[in-house]
Formats: sequence, C-alpha cells, structure tokens
Amino acid sequence: MTNLSPSEKALVPFVSVDHMMQLVHHIGIEPMLIGLADYIEADFKRWELFDKTPRIASHSAEGVIELMPTSDGEVYGFKYVNGHPKNTKQGLQTVTAFGLLANVGNGYPVLLSEMTLLTALRTAATSALVARYLAPKGSTTMAMIGNGAQSEFQSLAMKAICGVDTVRLYDIDRAATQKAARNLSGMGLKVVECDSAEASMEGAQIITTCTADKQYATILTDNMIGSGVHINAIGGDCPGKTELAPAILERSEIFVEFPPQTRIEGEIQQMPEDHPVTELWQVMSGTAKGRTSAGQITLFDSVGFAIEDFSALRYVRANVAGTEFYHDLDLLADPDDPRDLFGMLKRATPK
Repeated sequence: MTNLSPSEKALVPFVSVDHMMQLVHHIGIEPMLIGLADYIEADFKRWELFDKTPRIASHSAEGVIELMPTSDGEVYGFKYVNGHPKNTKQGLQTVTAFGLLANVGNGYPVLLSEMTLLTALRTAATSALVARYLAPKGSTTMAMIGNGAQSEFQSLAMKAICGVDTVRLYDIDRAATQKAARNLSGMGLKVVECDSAEASMEGAQIITTCTADKQYATILTDNMIGSGVHINAIGGDCPGKTELAPAILERSEIFVEFPPQTRIEGEIQQMPEDHPVTELWQVMSGTAKGRTSAGQITLFDSVGFAIEDFSALRYVRANVAGTEFYHDLDLLADPDDPRDLFGMLKRATPK
C-alpha cells in the first residue's frame, strides 16, 4: 500500500493564535517584550546586511493590504498585513497579519506564524527600544493618546524596557480608555484616565500617539508640545494619514526606520523630500547621535519596517523550538521523485 502521509520535508512549523498566546504566557508578557526588543536591536545593528525595500501596498477606499519582505542573505522573511480602520464597527480587527521565514539556500519555509498578536508585541517593543535611546533619562510618565488595540502593549513595553511607571490614557471614545485602564489594572502601572489629549500630557516625558483614522489629522497641535519630550508617533503609517502638526516636525529631531518608506507613509510626508532625518540603525550602531540635550524634542516617526517583523519571527522560531507551542503543517509537496509531482497526485487518486 502506498504511504501518502506527509514526510518531514513537507512539514512546516506553524504557530497559531492559540499557540502564540500560550507562548506569551509561558515566557511572560514583559520578558517577551524585552526579548523582542533585544532581537530587533541586534538586527538593526547589522542593518547593512539586509535587503531593504518599502512595503508593497495595495490601497483601497476601505484600507490597505501590504506585503513586507526582507532577507539577511541566509533567511528570507515576509509579513502579510492589512489596515482597515472601519473594521471595528463590524466586530473585526483593524489590523491582521501572518508571516513566514524561509531558508534562502533552498527556498523552503522554516516557520509560518500568526502575526496579529506578534505585530502588536513587536511594534510596542520597537517603540520602547527607540525610547530607551531617545527619551529623556529617567522618564517615568507616558501619555497614551489613542487607546485601541495597541495601547496596552505600548504601555507595558515602556514599563519593561524604559522604566515608565505611570501611563495617562486618552481616547475620543471613552469606552476605549476604560477598556485599556481595565486591562492594565494590576499590571504594575499607575493608570490615569484623562478627559483630553492636553490633560494626558501633563507631566509626561514620553507622548505616544496611536490613532486609527485613515486621514490627515492633527492629534497634536504645536502649542501642545513643550521642550524636552520624546514623541512616539505610531498612527501615521500610510499615505494621507498623519497625526502631528507640521510645526511640531519643524521643532523636532526626527528619527526614522527606513527613509524611502517613511517619507511616503510617515509624519514626514508633510515635509519637503529633503527634510533632515536620522536613521535609527545608525543611532543603535553608534554612528549617529540620539538625544543630545535635555530641552530637545525627539520624534520617532514610526511606520513599521520589515526587519522588525523578521526579528520578531526569528525570536518566535528560537523560542518555540522543542516546545508544544506549534504544530507541523503539511504545506509543501514532497514527491518521492522531485521531478514527478504529477505522479504523487496520481497516487492519491481516491479508490
């Protein structure tokens, strides 16, 4: 009798949403955020080894679907991700994602993983990693403006990686603020619910904006920003979507992931093409300066870049090895003779 069971060559480790949640609780949310930040920092420090391209985006009136590929020459990775702000009204996630790592030498996938949760974790880890380099020393308070799906992850990452102990929440939807406050209860942070964006920034050294509307918006006006703060601007992440008044950008030292992508998608899409920015990989590798004075306004114009997803997938692959937090997926055809794919199909004809 012909054995039609998949061989080991056909199997690819797959991390489902359930497995990802088990992995996070097994490691611990804050230790995992720290671990992800370490992997991202390590890859930023070898930035020049990577293939780099702006993400490939398909825009519609409803949202965007994107592919984010990169490779370090040995491993290839990509992420599929969408952004549909109106989804929440239909009971759907604004952002969903999955990703893959593959062996460059033979093209075979070595990991397939959910990335809806993982993207939230890696985005927060990146924010806090950058804040560790750029925020005022001894920062203890963060304003979290926009209390949607990302807000709790951002808050806990800033606690774990930067030592923040107070988060001041604001959202135009009071229910979102209440949700975030409820979720962060008992997590070791002082949580303050605020009635306005201005109120949330009282005493905050770090200001995070993470709103979802796909439109030019001014969440922060120039008069709201004093000297000596670090702004972590997450929400502006596609053409036509911004959160900050241009005057804030004029006053800030701006740090970005990959300029060709950020100039299209980030806050700096509002500025001339030659507006000066500093690449974060240079700060992390010591070839460029980060914060240089106490009164300086630093701005992380965050849009997300493929290398961060690559780092997150590397971290997951290393941490699920030898565990029960994945299952093998019969993803690849593996005929007895590599040239006889049709023969494999024929042998599977139902009797």
